[in-house]
Amino acid sequence: MSGGQPIQKVDADVWVFDLDNTLYPRDCNLFAQIDVKMKAFISELLNVNVEEAQHIQKQYFRTYGTTLRGLMENHGLTPEKFLDYVHDIDVSPVPPNPALNNVLHRIDGRKVIFTNGSVAHAENVLGRIGITHHFEGIFDIIAADYVPKPERSTYEVFVREHNVDPTRAVMLEDIARNLEPAHAMGMTTVWIRSKHDHSAMGADGNHVHHVIEDLVEWLESQVA
Repeated sequence: MSGGQPIQKVDADVWVFDLDNTLYPRDCNLFAQIDVKMKAFISELLNVNVEEAQHIQKQYFRTYGTTLRGLMENHGLTPEKFLDYVHDIDVSPVPPNPALNNVLHRIDGRKVIFTNGSVAHAENVLGRIGITHHFEGIFDIIAADYVPKPERSTYEVFVREHNVDPTRAVMLEDIARNLEPAHAMGMTTVWIRSKHDHSAMGADGNHVHHVIEDLVEWLESQVA
């Protein structure tokens, strides 16, 4: 549902989807696996215990948008090894989603993934859901030169590389603060709200146009 408000139809040529906790339910909890691996990686890299590694991880996420960016900025980390390690996870908790596949088929317009993860991770997840064929491209953290959302420069690279007119695009995200640059560039924004604290980071303000809790339900309302 859309925050108790009447459903408004979105007029867009391009649909921009975040990946994790957007195209699959947050309760699949893939991040729990990634979280464990990030702590282990940081613990070994910096020779600290797991508790300190967790503190560093969360601090860097809040400050830099991704833990990876914090490690690069503060410790000169080469990113490829980190990405390969933390995204080597079991995606079986993500169920196939025939309903999402069906509604994506009925939505007119180009569809692109815009993620702070990697292409390899996105392909694993999309394949598990059964929706890979709907997306013409994946813009990942590597394409962004490791500068994560919500940095405005990354959105500018994204729209240029994928030939997106922001005023004719809609962006769907589970982290509200990542919608701020999209709104500033003229995109319609959709926040998929959840109970997790970081989902609501940056939720205040007029940059969130639609607040929803069920992706398929809302997409169905757009093609009804």
